[in-house]
Amino acid sequence: MRLTAAAGVATGAVAIALYPLFSGGAWFWSSLGVILVVTGTGLLAGRYTLPNRLVPPLQLLAVLIFLTAAFAREQAWGVLVPTVSSVRALGGLLATGFTDIQRYAAPVPPNPGIVLLTCGGVGLIAIVVDLLAVRMRRAALAGLPLLTLFTVPAAVIADPINWLAFIIAAAGYLGLLAADGRERISHWGKAVLVRRAPSFVAPRPSDAEAGTLRMSGKRIGFAAVALAVLVPAFLPALEPDPLFGFGVGNGRGRGGNSISVSNPMVSMRGLLSLPDNSTVLTYTSSDGLSRYLRTYALDIFDGEQWTMSDPHGRPEDRTSEGPLPAPPGLAPATPVTRATTTIAVSEDVRGMSFLPLPYPAGRVDIEGDWRPDRDTLMVFSTSDTARGMTYRVTTAEPNPTAEALRAAGPPPASVGEHYLRLPADLPREVRALARRVTKDDAGPYEKAVQLQEFFTKEGGFTYSLATRGHTGSALADFLLRSRTGYCEQFAASMAVLSRVLGIPARVAIGYTGGTNVSGVWQVRAHDSHAWPELYFEGTGWLRFEPTPAGSAGQGTASVPVYTRPQVNTGDSDGPDSTPETGSGGTDTPRDPSARSRDDRTLQRDLTGVPVAVDEGVPVAAWIGLGLLAVLLVALVPAALRWELRSRRRRSLSRDPSGAPGGPSAPAPAGAAEVRAGRGAPEGAVSAAWAELDDALCDYGMGRLPSESPRALAGRLAGQHGFDADEAAALTRIATLVERMMFARTPGETGPLREDLRLVRRALAARVTRGRRIRAVLLPPSTLLRIRRTGGRLLEATERLEGARLRLTARLDGLTGGRLTGRV
Repeated sequence: MRLTAAAGVATGAVAIALYPLFSGGAWFWSSLGVILVVTGTGLLAGRYTLPNRLVPPLQLLAVLIFLTAAFAREQAWGVLVPTVSSVRALGGLLATGFTDIQRYAAPVPPNPGIVLLTCGGVGLIAIVVDLLAVRMRRAALAGLPLLTLFTVPAAVIADPINWLAFIIAAAGYLGLLAADGRERISHWGKAVLVRRAPSFVAPRPSDAEAGTLRMSGKRIGFAAVALAVLVPAFLPALEPDPLFGFGVGNGRGRGGNSISVSNPMVSMRGLLSLPDNSTVLTYTSSDGLSRYLRTYALDIFDGEQWTMSDPHGRPEDRTSEGPLPAPPGLAPATPVTRATTTIAVSEDVRGMSFLPLPYPAGRVDIEGDWRPDRDTLMVFSTSDTARGMTYRVTTAEPNPTAEALRAAGPPPASVGEHYLRLPADLPREVRALARRVTKDDAGPYEKAVQLQEFFTKEGGFTYSLATRGHTGSALADFLLRSRTGYCEQFAASMAVLSRVLGIPARVAIGYTGGTNVSGVWQVRAHDSHAWPELYFEGTGWLRFEPTPAGSAGQGTASVPVYTRPQVNTGDSDGPDSTPETGSGGTDTPRDPSARSRDDRTLQRDLTGVPVAVDEGVPVAAWIGLGLLAVLLVALVPAALRWELRSRRRRSLSRDPSGAPGGPSAPAPAGAAEVRAGRGAPEGAVSAAWAELDDALCDYGMGRLPSESPRALAGRLAGQHGFDADEAAALTRIATLVERMMFARTPGETGPLREDLRLVRRALAARVTRGRRIRAVLLPPSTLLRIRRTGGRLLEATERLEGARLRLTARLDGLTGGRLTGRV
């Protein structure tokens, strides 16, 4: 009873780790209910001593009744009893859940289909844990399904798993092991105390029977958990992301100069996939124009993904100390657009340690310790977040003309060395594509514009969130085959192609300008965006926009005016003039009302690229994959048996003498013992006998422990009616085994492989077809080995404790103390 309850508690403790995947707690209470149903059924089965083989089916039935009452009560009979209609309703909800998990990123909404899918999975895990820990008494192996449940959030979300969730899950598993150990020890008998002089035997108190071993196991378990949590916090070598995301290496303590962040690409994809398009921030600008707000700048492409160098903020560069460092590459004579932007971050935003800013920011007025990175002008804090904060940004944004960009000189060596770096294994087809879509006689600026036109107009690209990511293989597939992706693929691809063409490039992550509502620009989750920034000497880093915009793509994206040389941008009166174009090169009209619109408004004047509709993975495909996975797992014993049998066949195929064509070598003088496997004849006989023993186990004809090989051969031949050839083959094998055990050499082995094959066929012919199928798919001999392996793992801690007790006994004997024993 105690072990059943501990199995339920362990499943519930591990299920707590799923909380980052959901918004709200509906999933938890439903999952808790299904765990209680499984545990209650197990307790009732133990109370009425039902056979163990009947308990899992009863638990499955109880889970079905619970799910019917919770999700399909209208179609059930009397709310609880499943019917055909209720089963169909549950199937429809499951299909909806499978579709929803393809559409949403974590945290997902508590839709009935998703909650049903979660409850069903947790219920199955609870049943498997109960089966292994309670019915099969293999509590250690129950950690495997619990680990499967615990790794789900680790595989889905980018942020580290909360340390408290880890401790709770580990404590649940340790409690299961402790309960199993207590029940095992309680069956060993009563403990006694033994005095050396005078002899005296007395029973120990019942409460202390399992105290020593139980406390030792607890100490080991809790020490392991404490070390797993605390050690990474004090190891700088684990930078930038120690276990669970805290410690010296992550720079979250006050006064640090560096900080670790989650993958910006993954975070952006999550915001784009959120069903609730909530407001992230609002802003107003002195000229009323919208601006792209950059948060991260990714400068490293390793062939698999774009990442950013560790940002470093010097104390003297704090935003509170004065202006930010000058933007790299911007010449004093370059015309700029000056503006002041006031940004208010929503109270619902958590963990924003990098500020969304228009580029390049000259001054940032904000409370707290915020510092810029000199190379990228990203502004971050190691101790504060921007949640609920309002800050003001002063910008002097370059306003280049097409002629100035055409006349730009080569980049400095420091910029070219870092921002032109590409992996040596970049596919040749990608390099060739960059040169094919641009003109050979064009300059860097013209090639950059041609690349943008290739993505937005000429290349046949389609905008869709249903993509694989930005790894190297996905990048090649996007450029050369599918040509379907979202801003991540467009930005990453244009940056790579730009570097191929000799144009320094990086990828920016942030937000588009948003939507104007009554003079205030609202930036929402779906305005998350990625775009390439290209470097031109004299102007510095400039934004380009290869992603389709409007209703056919990223809704609020816009193409910079300086990438449209045919458009007249107006005359500039000097560096301090404010042209009609939006700052940062956006083609936003000066009148804010001209951009005021609802998110669903169509922008027919933009690219018009068709939108790909992600219909998700069909339910039948998921079911097929699940069945295939179950089939592969079920075939593991068969594969192990086949591999062992093949190894033994190879041993039987070797020449008995150990040398080609030679006779059997005599044993050396004085060799009183011949061990199995030493020498070719002995190895072949040992392999044949082991294979015969496993075949008998698989066919349900196991030999008796007291039977000699000759007695076994006589019993099998007489009991199963072997013919003369079959009986002779079995007798030859038994004779060789006896000679190997007692004689100096086994002698001539003869056609040992043919004899074994004949005996196996004879055994298979004497059993039913079902037994033969089981011997192939689920061989009992292999299952028995797996069970023994699990038992050895479970007994490892007991051996350690036994060694400690023996050491204690020796010390007590030396000091005349007491010895602890059991009878």
